[in-house]
Amino acid sequence: MNDDDPTTDAPPMPVSLPVLWQDEHLIAIHKPAGWLVHRTGLDAGETRFVVQTLRDQLGGAHVHPVHRLDKGTCGVLLLARHPEAARRLGQAFMATGEVRKRYLALVRGWSPAEAWVDHALRPDDAPPDAPAQPAQTRLRRLASFERMESSDGRFPTTRVSLVEAEPLTGRRHQIRRHLKHLAHPIIGDATHGKGPLNRWWAERLGRQRLWLHAQALELTHPFTQEPLRLHSGLGWNAQPGTFAVNADAPADTFGDLSGWCRLPAQLSAR
Repeated sequence: MNDDDPTTDAPPMPVSLPVLWQDEHLIAIHKPAGWLVHRTGLDAGETRFVVQTLRDQLGGAHVHPVHRLDKGTCGVLLLARHPEAARRLGQAFMATGEVRKRYLALVRGWSPAEAWVDHALRPDDAPPDAPAQPAQTRLRRLASFERMESSDGRFPTTRVSLVEAEPLTGRRHQIRRHLKHLAHPIIGDATHGKGPLNRWWAERLGRQRLWLHAQALELTHPFTQEPLRLHSGLGWNAQPGTFAVNADAPADTFGDLSGWCRLPAQLSAR
């Protein structure tokens, strides 16, 4: 069983994907955890794809993905509705500083209050002698939790942190690899995390999944030049320290947001 695939508790596939915002050029949706953005031979057994489902939802109109979210990641995904929009958005995502991305991650241990990670990454499928590419991520701890139960015989308790991550570059698995580099891997990360700890938390949180959420995208609209701020609807309220879902967020069809909202109570359980 793959720790990065939450299909074990996935609800039945709904009729449509939640739309966060759209116009004639772009469409932003909430990508559910466990869904691929498009078909790939690397996961031939999967049947849930954002591009094909959204195309059917829009009456057969083509959509073009311009950035990626991992299969296990839920949250804001932006797609273009025609080739010229895809070209302009692609240029924006490739340029440093034109698109601001913010993520939420639940990580092992008590992470630093703030961290700037400047750690070059070599693509996963690159040969060993390929040069590493520059990669920078800004991290900020939002909260830390301690469960009075041991997941590892060396320690009497188990600690996790809620982290806000802002990648300044767009390398594959960048946030996951940078948090591993800091020795604070994301809970549920089968590739870069710890399998025994992932399974321990899955039993207590009631689901097996990657705890990484794409919360927000900010960019300049490629046609109107107006600021475009896209948000998943999930926010962290430091006082009293819980998640809240914006009233205007689409219905939580997949249970992704409610899963995050249950975290504080589950993490503090004895």
